[in-house]
Amino acid sequence: MEMSALVMADNEATLSAQMAGKINRIRFAIGDGFPERAVLVEFDCAEPRARLDALNAEYLGARETHLAKLRLQGLGAAGDLEVTLAAAAGERARSQVKQQEAQMSFCTIRAPYAGRVVRLKARQAENVAPNQPVMEIVATARLKAAVHVPSALAVRLKQGSPLSIDIKESGRRYAAKVAKLNARVDGVSQSLELEAIFVGDTTGLLPGMIGQAVFVEDAGKPN
Repeated sequence: MEMSALVMADNEATLSAQMAGKINRIRFAIGDGFPERAVLVEFDCAEPRARLDALNAEYLGARETHLAKLRLQGLGAAGDLEVTLAAAAGERARSQVKQQEAQMSFCTIRAPYAGRVVRLKARQAENVAPNQPVMEIVATARLKAAVHVPSALAVRLKQGSPLSIDIKESGRRYAAKVAKLNARVDGVSQSLELEAIFVGDTTGLLPGMIGQAVFVEDAGKPN
């Protein structure tokens, strides 16, 4: 039996800016591949970096003040309250440094997994707002396919049942196996959606392609 199969990526995402600012550089173009944790987008962070330097200087000063108060306390020239206040000022300065360091992590967008760029929603030198979409990506490590099968066939299928998918664009037939079966049959079409994963070579296969799923006639039957 043959039926349509939609090729999909195992993961896909729209990456957004986490800060307001100007895009300095977009490192990958449409169709480019990238490894996990690669820097995809860089923002202009001169101002946040200068603020971090200033906060580090304040923290250094607060820490030295605390140490000085401790030495004076040892000499009987400073009370407990002075030392406590100096310690609190140092901790406050340190927390401000950590907060700014966290903000600095927003200066780049890193790849959550290995994949390819599907679409750019912003351009280099553009100013973006927080949560503004910048790039769409898809994972390329593993591809899958969505297939709707008649309920009569669905009862004979199980996880691991073999099938093949013919893709017209590549002119190739790809081996696959059933990975997941929906828990409910659609009442209108009397079909069941299943998810198949490709096994073996997937050269030429891209998310969004539509092919024909071919199931073995005796799939799921007992020997």
